[in-house]
Amino acid sequence: MTVRLLEASGITAGFGPTTVLHGVDLSVAQGTIAGVFGLNGAGKSVLMKVIAGLVPARSGELRLDGHDITRTSAEARVRSGMAHVPQGRQVFTELTVEENLRLGGYALRRRDRAAAAAALAEAYDRFPLLAQRRSQIAGTMSGGQQAALSVARALVGRPRLICVDEPSAGLAPSVAQELLASLAALRGSGVTMLLVEQNLAFGLRLADTATLLQTGSVVHTGPVSDLDPTVLAQLLGVGRLVAGQVRGALGRG
Repeated sequence: MTVRLLEASGITAGFGPTTVLHGVDLSVAQGTIAGVFGLNGAGKSVLMKVIAGLVPARSGELRLDGHDITRTSAEARVRSGMAHVPQGRQVFTELTVEENLRLGGYALRRRDRAAAAAALAEAYDRFPLLAQRRSQIAGTMSGGQQAALSVARALVGRPRLICVDEPSAGLAPSVAQELLASLAALRGSGVTMLLVEQNLAFGLRLADTATLLQTGSVVHTGPVSDLDPTVLAQLLGVGRLVAGQVRGALGRG
């Protein structure tokens, strides 16, 4: 039986007189990676911020593990088992790697210090590079290393759902591939992931399901295995090069 960990129904949101999201429906099954894809301006990051509690929904409903979280604060959502990796990574640049990670586990440590210590050790096991650089100032790390740190920081809180916004943005292709491998390794860990990506080739290699956004509306949702690369390219209006990358990501190139 499929358990829906996150459900969004009829979500509208925006800024001032501008409506960005127009009745978005989305569900994320427990233990899966759900991808949300679209071009710039499609509303992907706004949707992620609504789910994280950083932008209020004007209408609609959000449920986490069956509980209505539509009007709860971002902090309450973290306590309920949600973690957010924001676009641009936003690590604490003047703190060390370990200080960043400990901040990620703050809420867990208040409840269970032993569990927080174990979660920190797990983060170092998952990201050996961070273990080697635990005393390094985060602002001196490369973009790829900071991306890994931002994901690890979210995981230290032992979330049930981790929301990752544009993780490959600004990364060189080789660095993005390293990050992709790290995120893919989470699939068997029991963590459920909601992934927002503009880089289709990157995201489709990770995701189990795909939701396509176009100007704030869902134009397709379903298993990645059922995606037709040509239809996907037409829906998102991408060129031949990107369409070819999509075919490769889906193993149909």
